[in-house]
Amino acid sequence: MSELMPKMSEFLAIPGLQTGLILGLTVAAAIIVRLVFSRFIMVFVRRTQTTADDLIVETSRGPAVFLILIAGAGWALTRLNLTDRLESVILSVLVTLGVVLVGVAAASIAMVVLDSLSHQMDRAGLVQPRTLPLLQITTKILVFGACAWFVFVSWGIDLTTWLASAGIIGIAVGFAAKDTLANLFAGIFILVDAPYKIGDFIVLDDGVRGEVVEIGIRSTRLLTRDDVEITVPNAVIGGAKIVNQTSGRHKKMRVRVAVSVAYGSDIDEVRQILMACAHGVQYVGVDPEPRVRFREFGDSGLNFELQVWIDQPVFRGHVVDELNTTIYKALNAENIEIPYPKRDVYIKEQPPGREG
Repeated sequence: MSELMPKMSEFLAIPGLQTGLILGLTVAAAIIVRLVFSRFIMVFVRRTQTTADDLIVETSRGPAVFLILIAGAGWALTRLNLTDRLESVILSVLVTLGVVLVGVAAASIAMVVLDSLSHQMDRAGLVQPRTLPLLQITTKILVFGACAWFVFVSWGIDLTTWLASAGIIGIAVGFAAKDTLANLFAGIFILVDAPYKIGDFIVLDDGVRGEVVEIGIRSTRLLTRDDVEITVPNAVIGGAKIVNQTSGRHKKMRVRVAVSVAYGSDIDEVRQILMACAHGVQYVGVDPEPRVRFREFGDSGLNFELQVWIDQPVFRGHVVDELNTTIYKALNAENIEIPYPKRDVYIKEQPPGREG
């Protein structure tokens, strides 16, 4: 036995044999890890109610096995009598492969987690459907930026000079593309603050009104009632006063129609006529019910206002048209005058030569 041990040690000291044993152990470990994922972890996560953990485990299984193989190959490589330069190159290649695997897996897992969190309706945090695209892009940039850093470090590349040059270039690009950057940052704030969402009807302070059909990083697209798509830079929207006609407790919108009748008209009769006109128009809701307000004594008549609620802002133009038509016909039928400005001109004297 005492003679066998030295011979065994000499036998195991052979570099090629050590490399083969390490590779064999590495393959065995990779097979065991794959079986653990398939037979135990996957079976456990499939019993849960969510699918996010299934996707995470499925995404992690392949990279975990390959990382074990890469680590084992790197360990086996150190047992060979290679030159320092060749060994350094091969190790850098293996580290690069490992970093790429980890980066792709980490990005995929992060996308699954963010998507799962955005669909939890009881959450009121940062991760929401409207902020999901921004968070996904930011996460990918951070993950792949970190991967690029580790790859450069593994190859012994000094990034100090590169970062200094990138800073100078970034300043120059910032000045040259300040409008684009302004739109970019405004788009980020719009996605986070969410003054509107896709499907909302908004009115800008310059009178542009339309349905939001797309919210991008650079611009927002509106579809007007003329079926014309308008692209508005986010920097313009970020500095504008926005009226969101769809937001609030519900999507309903109040429509006001101003009506003027001549002095001497029966106020109670006018109220009844206006209420009857409101109840006969399509898209006018009954909750809240229409109402009539006597606003003021005008220069030429008594000014009333008919207020109705519609289910969606898109019906506003149709409802106003129907109300104006119905009101005009109803007042004419009841012989109630709709006043208009009148002026009496008095001539004190005729110009010379114009008498008679």
